[in-house]
Amino acid sequence: MRRQLGLVTVVALSLATPALTETAPKDVVFDGGKVEASLTGAPGDPANGVKVMTTNALGNCVACHTIAALPDVQFPGNIAPPLDGVASRWTEAELRGIVTNAKMTFDGSFMPAFYKTEGFVRPGGGYSGKAPEGDLPPILNAQQIEDVVAYLLTLKE
Repeated sequence: MRRQLGLVTVVALSLATPALTETAPKDVVFDGGKVEASLTGAPGDPANGVKVMTTNALGNCVACHTIAALPDVQFPGNIAPPLDGVASRWTEAELRGIVTNAKMTFDGSFMPAFYKTEGFVRPGGGYSGKAPEGDLPPILNAQQIEDVVAYLLTLKE
C-alpha cells in the first residue's frame, strides 16, 4: 500500500509540474532580431549571468564590453558598446535575440552568435585541412543565455 501511494504521488507531481523544454539552436524563432520565447521556460539567474559574462571559457562578454556595475573585472574591453543601462534601451526579447545571435539584429556585427550550431564559414579546411565537419556545439547553452539576459535586465539607467 505504501509503495502504491508513493507511485501515485510521483505521478501526480509529474502531471502537476509542467515539463520545461529547451529550444534547440536550430528552432529559435527570430522576429526582427527579437526572441520572444524563453529558450528554457525557466527564469534566468542574474548571478549565474555575471559568471557567464566574466568567465573566459564561457561568454566572456567583458572582453569586449565594459560594465560599471562590475568594477573588479580584469582587462575590460572597450571595442563594443558599454552595457550600462542596456535594460533601459532594449526589451527582454531584444536582449535575448542579441545574445543568441547578434547578427540577426546588427548585420555585420563582430559579436559571436552564442547559441548557433550551423551555417559557419570554415576557412580552416582550405588552410589546415582540420576544419570540423557538421554542426558545432553552441558557445553557451540555453540556460546560460537566459542567465545572461536576466543579468542584463538588471542594468537600468
